[in-house]
Amino acid sequence: MLNTTDNNGNQSNGFTSLKLGEPIQKAIAKLGYTHPTPIQSQAIPHVLENKDVLGIAQTGTGKTAAFSLPILQRLLGREKAPENTTPQKPVVLILAPTRELALQIEDNIKLFSKEMKLQMATVFGGIPKRKQINKIKRGVALIIATPGRLLDLNQMKILDLSEVQVLVLDEADRMMDMGFTKDMTRIVRKIPKIRQTLFFSATMSPDILQLSQHMLHKPVRVEVSPESTTAEKVDDRVLYTVDNKKRETTLELLEYEGIDDCLIFTRTKIGADKLERFLKRKQKSVLALHGDKTQNARQKALKSFKEGKCKILVATDVASRGIDISNLSCVINYDVPNEPEAYIHRVGRTGRAGKEGKAFTLCTVNDREFWRKIELLVGHKVKEYHGHSNPMSANDRDRMDGKIKMLPNRGKPAFRRGLKRRR
Repeated sequence: MLNTTDNNGNQSNGFTSLKLGEPIQKAIAKLGYTHPTPIQSQAIPHVLENKDVLGIAQTGTGKTAAFSLPILQRLLGREKAPENTTPQKPVVLILAPTRELALQIEDNIKLFSKEMKLQMATVFGGIPKRKQINKIKRGVALIIATPGRLLDLNQMKILDLSEVQVLVLDEADRMMDMGFTKDMTRIVRKIPKIRQTLFFSATMSPDILQLSQHMLHKPVRVEVSPESTTAEKVDDRVLYTVDNKKRETTLELLEYEGIDDCLIFTRTKIGADKLERFLKRKQKSVLALHGDKTQNARQKALKSFKEGKCKILVATDVASRGIDISNLSCVINYDVPNEPEAYIHRVGRTGRAGKEGKAFTLCTVNDREFWRKIELLVGHKVKEYHGHSNPMSANDRDRMDGKIKMLPNRGKPAFRRGLKRRR
């Protein structure tokens, strides 16, 4: 039977009210986090009490921190244990469906564990095993893995799972959809029966519920729903463009709108760096913020932006999570986010405390499916922006026309409307 908590996570006391050690609190503070999200408020106390947790939460709700922070608290105690010359076996195993999610979890944990001496490894398929094997042989306390590669390394006798104390299944529903159910079951059989299991899923179908019942012992169920609408005070607009004109479109938008302060979201760290260099060449006051930057560089960039010395901050979603920037007037989605909920999270950075804000999204034909899902989530057709000059040449329009012919019927109307208005 499940112990169910309600959907009202108490956020008033902030992270300091949670029983997290000083190194973790320090890292949280340096990242600019102020208050836990509902899923964090609900889940963290239960995880700290070594209870199994069934978490129903989608991307954009802060679920990664909900399991990462209390796990790091558990590992914090092991740092004080006497050193052993034998390479450490993993005590925490985090399973993820894809390489991208595994790396995103790794990025988060690296940020949260800056003040700790944490040995961890992330393993996934599609690349040679040698580097991953070498890291595991040196000893790791925490391992993040996709199911297939984990089983490969276990069968090779490289990875010993006999001391795993905490198992996390992130996006379990997605792992099922990708055909990993048998792999997940095999992995569970290879780790100790006496353990803590944290099971997170965006949905709760009968199949998912059945799987969770096999893996969890008297779990606490926590459930939150992501926001499904943008703030009322935010005027969000979409600009249809092409990939090789996005930088110029962004520059024109900044200049035409006379934007004084702006947070620009990119999908990748490389993309953030490239846009920063381009805007600097155009004499813009801009800095990039992402996981590859040093902690000192991230702090300086954020401080400079908050104080108004830097006018434009280009950031990835992971690096910007938890950062509280007041009085932000504008957000630009340079890249359409892969997850619809991330759009709500990004756009919600502006238009706070009763003030009006603007949000602009650059959308190309390659973004059509992502954009369709976003409009379904927000529940309305986002208005097209017409305030700046046309970024598309005649050749660009012809190329876009050719691509639109290949779109499924449901994807054509919005893009055709955008093209007609530009002609």
